[in-house]
Amino acid sequence: MAVGIKLTSKGPIFFAQIRVGKNFKPFKIYKFRTMRLDNIGPSVTKGDDPRITKLGRVLRKSKIDELPQLLNVIKGDMSLVGPRPEVEKFVTTQKDAYAKILSIRPGITDNAAIVYRDEEKIMETFEDTEKAYVEKILPLKIELYKDYLDTISFKTDIKLILQTLKVI
Repeated sequence: MAVGIKLTSKGPIFFAQIRVGKNFKPFKIYKFRTMRLDNIGPSVTKGDDPRITKLGRVLRKSKIDELPQLLNVIKGDMSLVGPRPEVEKFVTTQKDAYAKILSIRPGITDNAAIVYRDEEKIMETFEDTEKAYVEKILPLKIELYKDYLDTISFKTDIKLILQTLKVI
């Protein structure tokens, strides 16, 4: 994996970004880098985003780019299951909802990660991806996060892990 990233594009193997964690505490999330470094663009990507490398498309589709988040789990910033962590600018648009959501550690997978597994394809239908994300996608994800919080249990977590493995 690491060798492939280094051989196919310039830049580091890992991508790190500040996300908002439990109790609004910021932390650095880790992923395998899937984008070129020479393009600046929106925080939300479309499937046809030219910044995504060829290998990056494969890593994203298979969700292998998320594996380094196991380091976040070990560090205690994240858990295996829980609402996906978000960047601050999106959290601030829904701060009241996130007060409840961020009462627990964010996770690598959850209902929203399964339902919006192909989010990049969905985003292709919108011209302004960030606006569409905030107005259309994020509110639906927030409802799924709240549903998870209302039904949180060991059994639910095992079920979500198995569903995640199934869709990968």
